[in-house]
Order: sequence, then structure tokens, then C-alpha cells
Amino acid sequence: MIELRDVHKTYKSKKSKSTRALDGVSLTLGNQGMTFILGKSGSGKSTLLNVLGGLDKYDSGDMLILGKSSKQFTQADFDSYRNTYVGFIFQEFNILEDYDVYQNIVLALQLQQKKVSEREINQLLDKLELKDLKKRKVNELSGGQKQRAAIARALITAPKLVLADEPTGALDSRSSAQVMKMFTDIHQKGQTILVVTH
Repeated sequence: MIELRDVHKTYKSKKSKSTRALDGVSLTLGNQGMTFILGKSGSGKSTLLNVLGGLDKYDSGDMLILGKSSKQFTQADFDSYRNTYVGFIFQEFNILEDYDVYQNIVLALQLQQKKVSEREINQLLDKLELKDLKKRKVNELSGGQKQRAAIARALITAPKLVLADEPTGALDSRSSAQVMKMFTDIHQKGQTILVVTH
């Protein structure tokens, strides 16, 4: 599915020295399964997710998507890859604060021109214990509720690849266990999940 071959990424700064975030990373993600990347803060985990998701460009090496090199990808190619193939669960949530939970989820479907199924949305919200909060604006939610809303938005489109950056960081142990159980169910249905955590 996705393969990194000797990928390097350095962030250059005018004021301070450059930061080498990825130094010759090679990784293969199959068509199904759950992979965990562990590392301390600042070790390049989020950069790795951003490169895999096409949000950040690598400096050298190669990333193959379904066997095709992404070296010659245009911005439109990466946009299409992200919109149709990848689901992101960001550490900072990245959900629209002025929208309610339901509107955030519907927007994810509309951006991919997918049919909005009230039943599927309600089932997902029920699993994440958000059904009673679906009309609540995101800026009125707790950190854990925002995290679960972000997870719902990422999963509703049934992406082939789910990239999760500290997906349980804002959750209590019970909610964390629920989310990990959902991830287990998802990858058994033929999706690939990459979770980074410290």
C-alpha cells in the first residue's frame, strides 16, 4: 500500500540550526493492520505522519503509494490522495470550533462527495459516546469530547489509511480503551491504521 524508502526530512531555520526530523526512514504499511510508532517528543513522529499523509514533502528518498512513486506528484495529486485515501486524527483535533459535532462529520463526507447516512453517523457517534452531543458546538466540548469528535470525523469516510497522532492523549483510560477497540475492529475490516504515541 504505502512504502517509504530511505526518506529524509530536514527543517531549515534562518535563526537556529537545522533540525533533522527524518533520517533515512524506510517503512512498509500493508493493506490491512495496525502499526504503532513509539518515540519521545521531538523524535519525528508527527513529521512521519505528515509525510505519509502528503501534508509535508520529504527532501530525499521516495514514498510509493499503491506502487507508484510520489516524487512527481503535483499538489493536486496529493490533495486527491488525502481526500480519498487518508483519514487524519490530529493531536490538536483540527475540527471547526464554530460547527457542531454533526456538522463537522457531515463536512468530511461532503468534501469527499460521499453520501451522508444519518444511520452510520449515529452508529459511530454512539460507539464514541457522542450521540447526545451531536448538536453541541465543538467550542463547548471538553478536550476528551473534542478528541472523540475528531476521531469520528476521520473514521466516517472509511479511509483506507488512518493516521493517528496521539489519538488517546486527551482521553481517560475508559475512553482510550473504547477507541483502541474501534481501531482493532476497523483494521480487521481491511483498513490500515498507524498510531504514533510516546
